[in-house]
Amino acid sequence: MKKVSTISAFIYTGISALAAGLFLLGTLGGEYTPVERIGGAVWVFLLSMIILMPVVTSAVKKRVKA
Repeated sequence: MKKVSTISAFIYTGISALAAGLFLLGTLGGEYTPVERIGGAVWVFLLSMIILMPVVTSAVKKRVKA
């Protein structure tokens, strides 16, 4: 079980960091302040973590059992 949680944590943290990075790249062209850009990236990261945690964990658990 420890292996599943460790693998899952790496996957959903990486995807969430990628989403936050894409958000930062997407806001480069606009007239946004650094606080808006960083705050939005943190928000995207947190929401992605919340959404991806159960989804990725169950998918990894199924793959490990198979």
